[in-house]
Amino acid sequence: MKKFSALFIGVLLISGSFAVDAQNVWSLQKCIDYALENNIQIKQQTLTTNYGENQVKQAKSDKLPNLNAQLGNDYSFGRSLTYDNTYKNVNSSSLTGGASTNVTLWNGFTLSNTVKQRELDLQASIQDLQKFKDDIMLNIAASYLEILFAEELELVSQAQINLTLQQINRTQQLVEAGSLARGALLEIEAQKAREELQLVNDKNRTQLAYLTIFQLLELPIAESFKIEKPKLPEIKANSSMINAIDVFRNAINVRPEIKAAQLRVKSAVRQLDIAKGYRYPSLSLGANYYNLFNNKYSDIYGKRIPFGNQLKNNGRSGVGLTLNVPIFNRNQVKTGISNATLQIADYEYRLQTARNVLRKDIEQAYTNALAAFNRFISSEKAVSSMEEAFRYTEEKFNVGMLTSVEYNLSKNNLTVAQSDLLQAKYEYIFRTKILDFYNGIPIEL
Repeated sequence: MKKFSALFIGVLLISGSFAVDAQNVWSLQKCIDYALENNIQIKQQTLTTNYGENQVKQAKSDKLPNLNAQLGNDYSFGRSLTYDNTYKNVNSSSLTGGASTNVTLWNGFTLSNTVKQRELDLQASIQDLQKFKDDIMLNIAASYLEILFAEELELVSQAQINLTLQQINRTQQLVEAGSLARGALLEIEAQKAREELQLVNDKNRTQLAYLTIFQLLELPIAESFKIEKPKLPEIKANSSMINAIDVFRNAINVRPEIKAAQLRVKSAVRQLDIAKGYRYPSLSLGANYYNLFNNKYSDIYGKRIPFGNQLKNNGRSGVGLTLNVPIFNRNQVKTGISNATLQIADYEYRLQTARNVLRKDIEQAYTNALAAFNRFISSEKAVSSMEEAFRYTEEKFNVGMLTSVEYNLSKNNLTVAQSDLLQAKYEYIFRTKILDFYNGIPIEL
Protein backbone atom coordinates (compact mmCIF):
# COMPACT_ATOMS: atom_id res chain seq x y z
CA MET A 1 0.00 0.00 0.00
CA LYS A 2 2.85 2.37 0.84
CA LYS A 3 4.55 1.57 -2.46
CA PHE A 4 1.32 2.33 -4.30
CA SER A 5 0.96 5.65 -2.44
CA ALA A 6 4.56 6.62 -3.23
CA LEU A 7 4.04 5.78 -6.89
CA PHE A 8 0.80 7.76 -6.95
CA ILE A 9 2.52 10.79 -5.38
CA GLY A 10 5.37 10.50 -7.90
CA VAL A 11 2.90 10.52 -10.78
CA LEU A 12 1.27 13.63 -9.33
CA LEU A 13 4.65 15.38 -9.06
CA ILE A 14 5.56 14.52 -12.63
CA SER A 15 2.16 15.71 -13.83
CA GLY A 16 2.68 18.92 -11.88
CA SER A 17 6.04 19.51 -13.56
CA PHE A 18 4.43 19.11 -16.98
CA ALA A 19 1.78 21.60 -15.96
CA VAL A 20 4.46 24.12 -15.01
CA ASP A 21 6.25 23.55 -18.33
CA ALA A 22 2.99 24.04 -20.16
CA GLN A 23 2.79 27.52 -18.64
CA ASN A 24 6.19 28.41 -20.12
CA VAL A 25 4.89 30.36 -23.11
CA TRP A 26 7.17 32.42 -25.35
CA SER A 27 6.08 35.21 -27.66
CA LEU A 28 7.77 35.91 -30.96
CA GLN A 29 9.53 38.92 -29.47
CA LYS A 30 10.85 36.84 -26.58
CA CYS A 31 12.22 34.27 -29.03
CA ILE A 32 13.93 37.00 -31.04
CA ASP A 33 15.37 38.71 -27.95
CA TYR A 34 16.72 35.41 -26.61
CA ALA A 35 18.34 34.56 -29.95
CA LEU A 36 19.99 37.96 -30.29
CA GLU A 37 21.44 37.61 -26.81
CA ASN A 38 22.54 33.97 -26.90
CA ASN A 39 23.20 32.97 -30.51
CA ILE A 40 26.83 31.86 -30.81
CA GLN A 41 27.26 33.06 -34.38
CA ILE A 42 26.04 36.52 -33.37
CA LYS A 43 28.57 36.49 -30.54
CA GLN A 44 31.31 35.56 -33.02
CA GLN A 45 30.29 38.39 -35.32
CA THR A 46 30.37 40.72 -32.31
CA LEU A 47 33.99 39.69 -31.73
CA THR A 48 34.75 40.74 -35.31
CA THR A 49 33.25 44.14 -34.54
CA ASN A 50 35.33 44.40 -31.37
CA TYR A 51 38.43 43.61 -33.44
CA GLY A 52 37.51 46.48 -35.76
CA GLU A 53 37.26 48.82 -32.76
CA ASN A 54 40.78 47.84 -31.73
CA GLN A 55 41.99 48.54 -35.26
CA VAL A 56 40.55 52.05 -35.10
CA LYS A 57 42.18 52.69 -31.73
CA GLN A 58 45.53 51.48 -33.02
CA ALA A 59 45.32 53.63 -36.16
CA LYS A 60 44.70 56.70 -34.00
CA SER A 61 47.54 55.73 -31.64
CA ASP A 62 49.95 55.47 -34.59
CA LYS A 63 49.76 59.27 -34.90
CA LEU A 64 51.17 59.74 -31.38
CA PRO A 65 54.89 59.94 -30.50
CA ASN A 66 56.53 56.74 -29.33
CA LEU A 67 58.80 56.54 -26.30
CA ASN A 68 61.34 53.80 -25.62
CA ALA A 69 63.95 53.36 -22.92
CA GLN A 70 67.10 51.21 -22.96
CA LEU A 71 69.21 49.95 -20.08
CA GLY A 72 72.36 47.82 -20.42
CA ASN A 73 74.92 46.33 -18.04
CA ASP A 74 78.27 45.20 -19.49
CA TYR A 75 81.26 43.40 -17.94
CA SER A 76 84.75 43.82 -19.45
CA PHE A 77 87.84 41.67 -18.85
CA GLY A 78 91.51 42.00 -19.92
CA ARG A 79 94.02 44.72 -20.57
CA SER A 80 92.95 48.32 -20.88
CA LEU A 81 94.53 51.79 -20.89
CA THR A 82 94.62 53.42 -17.46
CA TYR A 83 94.73 57.06 -16.41
CA ASP A 84 98.59 57.09 -16.29
CA ASN A 85 98.75 55.95 -19.92
CA THR A 86 99.76 52.36 -19.13
CA TYR A 87 98.05 49.07 -19.87
CA LYS A 88 96.88 46.82 -17.09
CA ASN A 89 94.60 43.85 -16.61
CA VAL A 90 91.41 45.50 -15.43
CA ASN A 91 87.99 43.99 -14.85
CA SER A 92 85.21 46.56 -15.09
CA SER A 93 81.48 46.89 -15.40
CA SER A 94 79.48 49.64 -17.05
CA LEU A 95 75.88 50.68 -16.91
CA THR A 96 74.33 52.41 -19.92
CA GLY A 97 70.89 53.87 -20.30
CA GLY A 98 68.93 56.04 -22.63
CA ALA A 99 65.53 57.03 -23.96
CA SER A 100 64.32 57.99 -27.42
CA THR A 101 61.13 59.27 -28.97
CA ASN A 102 59.94 59.78 -32.53
CA VAL A 103 56.84 61.28 -34.08
CA THR A 104 55.77 61.46 -37.71
CA LEU A 105 55.05 65.04 -38.72
CA TRP A 106 53.88 64.32 -42.26
CA ASN A 107 53.82 61.28 -44.53
CA GLY A 108 51.44 62.07 -47.34
CA PHE A 109 48.39 61.89 -45.02
CA THR A 110 48.86 58.12 -44.78
CA LEU A 111 48.17 58.00 -41.05
CA SER A 112 45.04 60.17 -41.31
CA ASN A 113 43.67 58.15 -44.20
CA THR A 114 44.39 54.92 -42.32
CA VAL A 115 42.30 56.15 -39.38
CA LYS A 116 39.42 57.02 -41.72
CA GLN A 117 39.70 53.66 -43.47
CA ARG A 118 39.63 51.73 -40.18
CA GLU A 119 36.56 53.71 -39.09
CA LEU A 120 34.79 52.82 -42.35
CA ASP A 121 35.74 49.15 -41.90
CA LEU A 122 34.33 49.24 -38.36
CA GLN A 123 31.04 50.73 -39.55
CA ALA A 124 30.84 48.05 -42.25
CA SER A 125 31.43 45.37 -39.63
CA ILE A 126 28.62 46.81 -37.50
CA GLN A 127 26.29 46.62 -40.51
CA ASP A 128 27.37 43.00 -41.09
CA LEU A 129 26.40 42.26 -37.50
CA GLN A 130 23.00 43.87 -38.02
CA LYS A 131 22.46 41.88 -41.22
CA PHE A 132 23.25 38.68 -39.33
CA LYS A 133 20.74 39.63 -36.64
CA ASP A 134 18.13 40.37 -39.31
CA ASP A 135 18.62 36.92 -40.85
CA ILE A 136 18.19 35.30 -37.44
CA MET A 137 15.00 37.27 -36.83
CA LEU A 138 13.55 36.27 -40.21
CA ASN A 139 14.38 32.60 -39.64
CA ILE A 140 12.77 32.67 -36.20
CA ALA A 141 9.67 34.39 -37.55
CA ALA A 142 9.39 31.75 -40.29
CA SER A 143 9.74 28.93 -37.74
CA TYR A 144 7.25 30.62 -35.42
CA LEU A 145 4.64 30.86 -38.18
CA GLU A 146 5.35 27.27 -39.22
CA ILE A 147 4.46 26.16 -35.68
CA LEU A 148 1.22 28.15 -35.78
CA PHE A 149 0.40 26.65 -39.16
CA ALA A 150 1.15 23.11 -38.01
CA GLU A 151 -0.93 23.53 -34.86
CA GLU A 152 -3.89 24.76 -36.90
CA LEU A 153 -3.54 21.75 -39.18
CA GLU A 154 -3.73 19.62 -36.05
CA LEU A 155 -6.99 21.33 -35.11
CA VAL A 156 -8.40 20.71 -38.58
CA SER A 157 -7.43 17.03 -38.44
CA GLN A 158 -8.87 16.64 -34.95
CA ALA A 159 -12.12 18.33 -36.04
CA GLN A 160 -12.35 15.90 -38.95
CA ILE A 161 -11.85 12.96 -36.60
CA ASN A 162 -14.56 14.27 -34.26
CA LEU A 163 -16.89 14.62 -37.21
CA THR A 164 -16.08 11.11 -38.37
CA LEU A 165 -16.74 9.71 -34.89
CA GLN A 166 -20.18 11.30 -34.97
CA GLN A 167 -20.78 9.85 -38.39
CA ILE A 168 -19.67 6.40 -37.19
CA ASN A 169 -22.29 6.55 -34.46
CA ARG A 170 -25.01 7.53 -36.96
CA THR A 171 -23.89 4.88 -39.44
CA GLN A 172 -23.81 2.26 -36.66
CA GLN A 173 -27.42 3.06 -35.86
CA LEU A 174 -28.43 2.93 -39.54
CA VAL A 175 -26.66 -0.39 -40.00
CA GLU A 176 -28.35 -1.85 -36.93
CA ALA A 177 -31.68 -0.57 -38.25
CA GLY A 178 -31.01 -2.19 -41.61
CA SER A 179 -31.01 1.11 -43.52
CA LEU A 180 -27.35 0.78 -44.59
CA ALA A 181 -25.10 -2.12 -45.40
CA ARG A 182 -22.32 -2.97 -42.97
CA GLY A 183 -19.76 -2.06 -45.66
CA ALA A 184 -20.69 1.61 -45.23
CA LEU A 185 -19.68 1.41 -41.56
CA LEU A 186 -16.40 -0.30 -42.42
CA GLU A 187 -15.63 2.38 -44.98
CA ILE A 188 -16.27 5.14 -42.44
CA GLU A 189 -14.09 3.39 -39.88
CA ALA A 190 -11.32 3.08 -42.48
CA GLN A 191 -11.67 6.80 -43.11
CA LYS A 192 -11.25 7.41 -39.38
CA ALA A 193 -8.02 5.39 -39.40
CA ARG A 194 -6.68 7.49 -42.28
CA GLU A 195 -7.61 10.69 -40.46
CA GLU A 196 -5.90 9.50 -37.29
CA LEU A 197 -2.76 8.85 -39.31
CA GLN A 198 -3.00 12.35 -40.74
CA LEU A 199 -3.34 13.73 -37.21
CA VAL A 200 -0.17 11.87 -36.21
CA ASN A 201 1.63 13.36 -39.22
CA ASP A 202 0.41 16.84 -38.30
CA LYS A 203 1.62 16.41 -34.72
CA ASN A 204 5.00 15.26 -36.01
CA ARG A 205 5.14 18.35 -38.21
CA THR A 206 4.47 20.50 -35.15
CA GLN A 207 7.22 18.78 -33.18
CA LEU A 208 9.70 19.25 -36.03
CA ALA A 209 8.75 22.94 -36.25
CA TYR A 210 9.40 23.31 -32.52
CA LEU A 211 12.71 21.49 -32.91
CA THR A 212 13.74 23.96 -35.62
CA ILE A 213 13.07 26.99 -33.45
CA PHE A 214 14.80 25.37 -30.45
CA GLN A 215 17.90 24.82 -32.56
CA LEU A 216 17.80 28.39 -33.87
CA LEU A 217 17.72 29.55 -30.26
CA GLU A 218 20.51 27.12 -29.27
CA LEU A 219 18.10 25.65 -26.69
CA PRO A 220 18.06 21.94 -25.76
CA ILE A 221 14.71 20.18 -25.96
CA ALA A 222 14.84 19.77 -22.17
CA GLU A 223 14.27 23.55 -21.90
CA SER A 224 11.34 23.50 -24.31
CA PHE A 225 8.43 25.92 -24.28
CA LYS A 226 5.14 26.57 -26.02
CA ILE A 227 4.72 29.53 -28.31
CA GLU A 228 2.17 32.23 -27.73
CA LYS A 229 -0.74 32.21 -30.15
CA PRO A 230 -1.07 35.85 -31.23
CA LYS A 231 -4.04 37.42 -32.94
CA LEU A 232 -3.00 37.29 -36.58
CA PRO A 233 -3.82 40.16 -38.94
CA GLU A 234 -7.06 39.77 -40.84
CA ILE A 235 -6.71 39.17 -44.57
CA LYS A 236 -9.33 41.12 -46.49
CA ALA A 237 -10.40 40.74 -50.08
CA ASN A 238 -9.46 44.34 -50.83
CA SER A 239 -6.03 43.99 -49.19
CA SER A 240 -3.28 45.96 -50.89
CA MET A 241 0.48 45.69 -50.56
CA ILE A 242 3.21 48.23 -51.04
CA ASN A 243 4.60 47.96 -54.53
CA ALA A 244 7.89 46.05 -54.77
CA ILE A 245 9.59 49.02 -56.45
CA ASP A 246 8.63 51.33 -53.58
CA VAL A 247 9.87 48.80 -51.04
CA PHE A 248 13.18 48.52 -52.89
CA ARG A 249 13.63 52.28 -53.06
CA ASN A 250 13.24 52.51 -49.31
CA ALA A 251 15.22 49.35 -48.54
CA ILE A 252 18.22 50.55 -50.53
CA ASN A 253 18.63 53.32 -47.93
CA VAL A 254 18.07 51.29 -44.76
CA ARG A 255 19.22 47.72 -45.34
CA PRO A 256 22.50 46.89 -43.52
CA GLU A 257 23.92 44.75 -46.34
CA ILE A 258 23.69 47.73 -48.70
CA LYS A 259 25.22 50.09 -46.15
CA ALA A 260 28.06 47.62 -45.52
CA ALA A 261 28.79 47.36 -49.25
CA GLN A 262 28.75 51.16 -49.63
CA LEU A 263 31.11 51.58 -46.67
CA ARG A 264 33.55 49.07 -48.14
CA VAL A 265 33.66 51.04 -51.40
CA LYS A 266 34.57 54.14 -49.38
CA SER A 267 37.16 52.11 -47.47
CA ALA A 268 38.71 51.00 -50.76
CA VAL A 269 38.92 54.65 -51.85
CA ARG A 270 40.80 55.43 -48.64
CA GLN A 271 43.14 52.54 -49.34
CA LEU A 272 43.92 54.15 -52.69
CA ASP A 273 44.69 57.45 -50.89
CA ILE A 274 47.01 55.55 -48.54
CA ALA A 275 48.79 53.91 -51.45
CA LYS A 276 49.26 57.29 -53.16
CA GLY A 277 50.59 58.78 -49.94
CA TYR A 278 53.69 56.57 -50.14
CA ARG A 279 54.82 58.53 -53.22
CA TYR A 280 55.51 61.60 -51.10
CA PRO A 281 58.43 62.31 -48.73
CA SER A 282 57.88 61.75 -45.03
CA LEU A 283 59.11 64.03 -42.24
CA SER A 284 59.62 62.89 -38.66
CA LEU A 285 60.94 64.46 -35.46
CA GLY A 286 63.18 62.48 -33.12
CA ALA A 287 64.81 63.07 -29.74
CA ASN A 288 67.08 60.95 -27.53
CA TYR A 289 68.98 60.90 -24.27
CA TYR A 290 72.03 58.74 -23.35
CA ASN A 291 74.12 58.21 -20.20
CA LEU A 292 76.90 55.95 -18.97
CA PHE A 293 78.45 54.77 -15.69
CA ASN A 294 81.65 52.68 -15.38
CA ASN A 295 82.93 51.42 -12.05
CA LYS A 296 86.60 51.91 -13.13
CA TYR A 297 86.39 55.49 -14.32
CA SER A 298 88.75 57.73 -12.31
CA ASP A 299 90.15 61.24 -12.46
CA ILE A 300 93.78 62.30 -13.19
CA TYR A 301 94.65 61.57 -9.60
CA GLY A 302 93.46 57.99 -9.82
CA LYS A 303 90.41 58.63 -7.68
CA ARG A 304 87.28 56.76 -8.79
CA ILE A 305 84.60 59.11 -10.10
CA PRO A 306 81.32 58.75 -8.12
CA PHE A 307 78.15 57.48 -9.73
CA GLY A 308 76.33 60.83 -9.55
CA ASN A 309 79.23 62.73 -11.10
CA GLN A 310 79.48 60.27 -13.97
CA LEU A 311 75.79 60.62 -14.73
CA LYS A 312 76.21 64.39 -14.68
CA ASN A 313 79.28 64.37 -16.93
CA ASN A 314 78.31 61.58 -19.37
CA GLY A 315 74.72 62.59 -20.14
CA ARG A 316 74.00 63.41 -23.78
CA SER A 317 70.80 64.40 -25.53
CA GLY A 318 69.82 65.20 -29.07
CA VAL A 319 66.95 66.25 -31.26
CA GLY A 320 66.60 66.23 -35.02
CA LEU A 321 64.42 66.05 -38.09
CA THR A 322 64.49 63.20 -40.58
CA LEU A 323 63.29 63.59 -44.15
CA ASN A 324 62.77 60.39 -46.09
CA VAL A 325 62.45 60.90 -49.85
CA PRO A 326 61.32 57.88 -51.90
CA ILE A 327 63.29 57.65 -55.14
CA PHE A 328 62.97 54.05 -56.30
CA ASN A 329 61.31 51.24 -54.34
CA ARG A 330 61.10 48.46 -56.94
CA ASN A 331 57.67 49.66 -58.14
CA GLN A 332 56.02 48.75 -54.82
CA VAL A 333 54.13 52.05 -54.63
CA LYS A 334 53.00 51.81 -58.25
CA THR A 335 51.77 48.26 -57.73
CA GLY A 336 50.00 49.26 -54.51
CA ILE A 337 48.15 52.06 -56.30
CA SER A 338 47.14 49.71 -59.11
CA ASN A 339 45.89 47.07 -56.65
CA ALA A 340 43.93 49.67 -54.69
CA THR A 341 42.27 50.85 -57.90
CA LEU A 342 41.29 47.28 -58.75
CA GLN A 343 39.92 46.81 -55.25
CA ILE A 344 37.64 49.83 -55.66
CA ALA A 345 36.21 48.31 -58.84
CA ASP A 346 35.75 44.97 -57.06
CA TYR A 347 33.82 46.51 -54.16
CA GLU A 348 31.69 48.54 -56.56
CA TYR A 349 30.73 45.28 -58.27
CA ARG A 350 29.95 43.79 -54.85
CA LEU A 351 27.74 46.78 -54.07
CA GLN A 352 25.87 46.33 -57.33
CA THR A 353 25.51 42.62 -56.62
CA ALA A 354 24.12 43.36 -53.16
CA ARG A 355 21.58 45.74 -54.70
CA ASN A 356 20.58 43.16 -57.30
CA VAL A 357 20.18 40.44 -54.67
CA LEU A 358 18.06 42.76 -52.50
CA ARG A 359 15.89 43.72 -55.46
CA LYS A 360 15.38 40.07 -56.43
CA ASP A 361 14.55 39.09 -52.85
CA ILE A 362 11.97 41.88 -52.58
CA GLU A 363 10.47 41.05 -55.97
CA GLN A 364 10.31 37.37 -54.99
CA ALA A 365 8.70 38.16 -51.64
CA TYR A 366 6.19 40.49 -53.32
CA THR A 367 5.33 37.93 -56.00
CA ASN A 368 4.97 35.16 -53.42
CA ALA A 369 2.80 37.37 -51.21
CA LEU A 370 0.58 38.32 -54.14
CA ALA A 371 0.27 34.68 -55.19
CA ALA A 372 -0.50 33.63 -51.61
CA PHE A 373 -3.15 36.35 -51.36
CA ASN A 374 -4.83 35.23 -54.58
CA ARG A 375 -4.60 31.64 -53.40
CA PHE A 376 -6.13 32.64 -50.07
CA ILE A 377 -9.09 34.34 -51.74
CA SER A 378 -9.67 31.35 -54.00
CA SER A 379 -9.23 28.89 -51.12
CA GLU A 380 -11.63 30.88 -48.97
CA LYS A 381 -14.28 30.59 -51.66
CA ALA A 382 -13.44 26.93 -52.14
CA VAL A 383 -13.81 26.19 -48.42
CA SER A 384 -17.16 27.96 -48.34
CA SER A 385 -18.37 25.94 -51.33
CA MET A 386 -16.92 22.69 -49.98
CA GLU A 387 -18.57 23.21 -46.59
CA GLU A 388 -21.93 23.69 -48.25
CA ALA A 389 -21.34 20.73 -50.54
CA PHE A 390 -20.29 18.52 -47.63
CA ARG A 391 -23.33 19.55 -45.60
CA TYR A 392 -25.54 18.55 -48.50
CA THR A 393 -23.57 15.30 -48.98
CA GLU A 394 -23.85 14.47 -45.30
CA GLU A 395 -27.61 14.93 -45.34
CA LYS A 396 -27.97 12.66 -48.36
CA PHE A 397 -25.62 10.08 -46.82
CA ASN A 398 -27.56 10.04 -43.57
CA VAL A 399 -30.72 9.07 -45.43
CA GLY A 400 -28.94 6.46 -47.52
CA MET A 401 -28.91 8.34 -50.82
CA LEU A 402 -25.09 8.30 -51.14
CA THR A 403 -22.44 5.68 -50.54
CA SER A 404 -19.71 6.00 -47.92
CA VAL A 405 -17.15 6.40 -50.73
CA GLU A 406 -18.94 9.52 -52.00
CA TYR A 407 -19.26 10.81 -48.45
CA ASN A 408 -15.54 10.32 -47.74
CA LEU A 409 -14.58 11.92 -51.04
CA SER A 410 -16.59 15.04 -50.21
CA LYS A 411 -15.10 15.16 -46.74
CA ASN A 412 -11.55 14.76 -48.05
CA ASN A 413 -12.15 17.57 -50.53
CA LEU A 414 -13.20 19.81 -47.66
CA THR A 415 -10.10 18.88 -45.64
CA VAL A 416 -7.80 19.62 -48.57
CA ALA A 417 -9.51 22.98 -49.13
CA GLN A 418 -9.13 23.89 -45.45
CA SER A 419 -5.45 22.94 -45.50
CA ASP A 420 -4.86 24.99 -48.67
CA LEU A 421 -6.56 27.95 -47.01
CA LEU A 422 -4.32 27.72 -43.96
CA GLN A 423 -1.18 27.37 -46.04
CA ALA A 424 -2.09 30.39 -48.19
CA LYS A 425 -2.92 32.39 -45.06
CA TYR A 426 0.42 31.81 -43.34
CA GLU A 427 2.37 32.15 -46.57
CA TYR A 428 0.77 35.54 -47.17
CA ILE A 429 1.41 36.71 -43.59
CA PHE A 430 5.07 35.67 -43.71
CA ARG A 431 5.74 37.25 -47.13
CA THR A 432 4.10 40.53 -46.11
CA LYS A 433 6.16 40.53 -42.92
CA ILE A 434 9.28 40.15 -45.07
CA LEU A 435 8.19 43.13 -47.18
CA ASP A 436 7.54 45.16 -44.01
CA PHE A 437 10.96 44.14 -42.71
CA TYR A 438 12.67 45.31 -45.89
CA ASN A 439 10.70 48.53 -45.53
CA GLY A 440 12.19 49.13 -42.08
CA ILE A 441 9.20 47.88 -40.04
CA PRO A 442 10.09 45.45 -37.20
CA ILE A 443 8.64 41.94 -37.31
CA GLU A 444 5.68 41.68 -34.96
CA LEU A 445 2.69 39.36 -34.61
